[in-house]
Amino acid sequence: MSTPVQQLFDLRGRVALVTGGSRGLGLQIAEALGEAGAKVMLTSRKASDLEESVAHLSQRGIDARWIAADASSPDDARRVCAETLERLGAVDILVNNAGAAWGSPAEDHPLEAWDKVMNLNIRSVFVFSQAIGKLCMIPRRSGRIINIASIAGLGGNPPGMETVAYNTSKGAVISFTRTLACEWGEHGITVNAIAPGFFPSKMTRGTLDRLGEDTLASHAPLKRLGDDDDLKGAALLFASAAGKHITGQILAIDGGVSAVTGG
Repeated sequence: MSTPVQQLFDLRGRVALVTGGSRGLGLQIAEALGEAGAKVMLTSRKASDLEESVAHLSQRGIDARWIAADASSPDDARRVCAETLERLGAVDILVNNAGAAWGSPAEDHPLEAWDKVMNLNIRSVFVFSQAIGKLCMIPRRSGRIINIASIAGLGGNPPGMETVAYNTSKGAVISFTRTLACEWGEHGITVNAIAPGFFPSKMTRGTLDRLGEDTLASHAPLKRLGDDDDLKGAALLFASAAGKHITGQILAIDGGVSAVTGG
């Protein structure tokens, strides 16, 4: 017998952990999961940002908590996972969203900046996934992992974009997603990635100001940038029973840019 579609997307009784969840794309995804019924734990570095975001979610009727931590620190990452388990129960949904970018010509890119981007954008994804997998998902033979990649990980850069470390890290997230999906499928865990195009955010503000929002939007078949709702449907699909037969997939949400470039 088939399941009513509203029930497939219902996350009541589920616990979601969202890294980099205090603003931007992470907060947008937290809204979607919380509005579908999940309890949400946000983590990022700044307590003040987290307090503001949890208040925002609470006003929308979402049960949200926060833990301040540096996702690039393995010790902090493991602490967040253990504390989330203690405070909210086993994590059903892990959203690996924390990330950073650095703009520099490849020949001049500082090694310390390379390490900063790699540690946050890919090493933290591994550490959080490993910890939540061991603590919650593998023992329970169930789980949803959603990694936030980027269309920057699907190919090279257009002229004017000099983000070799960021692109490389997001390419690694895509490969990690596919690899972990194959390895953990036997445990009932799905692992998928969302690859956003340009969304206005603190991370992209410099690029948007330099190249122009209208110019960047003109490169997309839909002639627009992403907005505050555009990741919600995909996140809810990957997090819910509606996506139980989807794993190892990379979904570009970019207004069609990757269709033009062949990413």
